[in-house]
Amino acid sequence: MKLLAIESSCDETSAAVLHDTDVLSNVISSQLIHTKYGGVIPELASRAHTENISHVVQQALTEAGCAIQDIDAIGVTTQPGLAGALLVGTNFAKGLALKYNLPCVPVNHIEGHLFSGSLENPDLQFPYIVLVVSGGHTSLFHVRSFNDYSILGSTRDDAAGEAFDKTAKMLGLGYPGGPLIDKLAKQGNAKVIQFPRAMIHDAHYEFSFSGMKTAVRNYINTHHLTGIPEHAMPDICASLQQAIVDVLVSKTIRAAQEYPCNGIVIAGGVSANSCLRNCMQQEAEKRDVLFVAPRITYSLDNAAMIGFVAINKLQEAGVNTFQQLDFEVNSQAMRMHRHGSR
Repeated sequence: MKLLAIESSCDETSAAVLHDTDVLSNVISSQLIHTKYGGVIPELASRAHTENISHVVQQALTEAGCAIQDIDAIGVTTQPGLAGALLVGTNFAKGLALKYNLPCVPVNHIEGHLFSGSLENPDLQFPYIVLVVSGGHTSLFHVRSFNDYSILGSTRDDAAGEAFDKTAKMLGLGYPGGPLIDKLAKQGNAKVIQFPRAMIHDAHYEFSFSGMKTAVRNYINTHHLTGIPEHAMPDICASLQQAIVDVLVSKTIRAAQEYPCNGIVIAGGVSANSCLRNCMQQEAEKRDVLFVAPRITYSLDNAAMIGFVAINKLQEAGVNTFQQLDFEVNSQAMRMHRHGSR
């Protein structure tokens, strides 16, 4: 089976073609227009998706060496995300499905991240722990199969990526903040400043990062009220990055020890952070646990992971299950009670 997948939940327009679970192409078009605003503007994101989606889909088909007539099914992100952005991708997918009489599989964006580890490493065996960490999500999952998983905990306020972006803005670094902080942190000493590690010792698996921006602001007001000197920036970035990473790693490793686990996966945009990858790998290796961090193109919002989930849904439920196009988008984030099943 060849499947065309479409992802448009936020500010990346992406399309991919999969032959069964083999990725033939995975095209990602990022919207750089948001950089000057310091965050994603929903109306601009929707407009950019509308302008880009046809070209991105055609590029994915071309790189895969096929035409739309060769496609057997379509998968598309329908939740969560920006409502207007989701509508662009979903309506485009429905239009193709109607024109070419194809089944169309609605996919939850978070499920794409959940199973991106299996897409990257076929040897990864259930059950495993997944940390989904991005600008909008920070959650720990126990994944037992493609149809059975539960959420162990989520952030109570800011996501980790949001904390990076907000603190970077306070430091005058720009947007998106995570990569900029990561780059500067490589030159700094993470032990210079002891920023708080909220709830790191609490027994539950929930997170809180809203206090990080307050801590950074207080530090700036105390030590650099007239402006941060250039030589101090790497230490500040290294210290705040380490504080965030310590919490993420500590809770993920503890979950891997408490629950049946054959591996640890980190997914989402913040999983590209070099400090997080290195620290998580070191702690996993100490405990002889397989660690999987999908390549950067599979960590960011991308259609390949959406297609991978869609293929598995088709194999499980059959093509006839997805002939109806009456599904709708849902902009709300995945909400599940702790220890509740999918």
